[in-house]
This record gives sequence, C-alpha cells and structure tokens, in this order.
Amino acid sequence: MSSNDNTSTLKSYVDSATGAVQSALGSLTGNTSDQTAGQAKQDKADVEHDASHATLKGPGFTASAAGVSKDDPDRAAGSWNQTVGSAKETVGGLIGSEGLKQAGREQNLDGQQQEAKGQVSDYTKGAGDRITGTVGAAVSGLTGNTAAQKEYQNQHDTGKTSQRGAEHDILKQADAKNELK
Repeated sequence: MSSNDNTSTLKSYVDSATGAVQSALGSLTGNTSDQTAGQAKQDKADVEHDASHATLKGPGFTASAAGVSKDDPDRAAGSWNQTVGSAKETVGGLIGSEGLKQAGREQNLDGQQQEAKGQVSDYTKGAGDRITGTVGAAVSGLTGNTAAQKEYQNQHDTGKTSQRGAEHDILKQADAKNELK
C-alpha cells in the first residue's frame, strides 16, 4: 500500500481544515468553484477519517483499511478463561457448590486481567510500530531506498491495525460495562 493510498487520521484532519479554509475563502470572495472544491476536500477528509477508524474484529485477528494483524495470544486466552470461569460460576451456583462458584469467579477475573494485558500489549506494540514505520519510511524515502520505505510503511500499517483492534475491544468492553450500570 503506498502512502498515497493510506488512510490517515492526521491527514484527514489536515485535509478537512484545508477544505474549510478554501471553502470559506471562496464564500468571502464569491468564488463558487473554490467553495465547491473546499467542500469536496472536506467530504473526502470525512471519508478518509472514517476509513482510518474502520475495524473488523475476528477471532484472533484485526482487519482495517491499513491491513491485517494477529492479536496477542493473551487476548484470546483471557477471553476463553472468562467464558469458562463464568460457566463454572453458573454451574456452581446451580448445584450449590460454593467452591466451584468461587473457582469460576477467580478464573473469570484472571481471564479479564489476561485479556487486558494482551490488549495493552497490542496497543503499545502497535503504537511503537507506527512510530518506527513512519520514521523509517521517511528516512528511506529521503535516501531513495524504496524497498525499505515499503517495508517501513507495512510496519506502520500493521501497527495501526493492531492499535485499532485493541481500541475496538477496549471501547466495546467499556460500553458493555456502562450498559450494566
């Protein structure tokens, strides 16, 4: 994916601001073509922003406009431990086994912590890959090393996808907790 095709949150903000200024200047000067071009730039920026944040979560992976990344193994294992723990807690409650119920609670809590650890790992690794990829691509571009530039851009894109996947799950869990209140 070339940097021209890459959807970027920062780029969408810059394009939106540029479009707003161009549209406002067109409005002040009465130049309808500037107004139209400015509005078109703002509309394109909105689409780029939405694409930059679009995330598809699957079991063990995240896909976005930037690419696909594999989730940290702690995320799936933690989710599994939560499910098994909840089942044990439910069965323990149904049959009156306080020990099974307590073991289920503990496994559920351990699973929540394990999943959170995986989310933090994916988020921080993704952020690091984005920074390294951006800097590496810029330096490679300046030196004319197009192969390295492409590799660094792929690192950036994978990092962005990993970060978006963690954000998606964290927000989903926060929404679920807010619904329970």
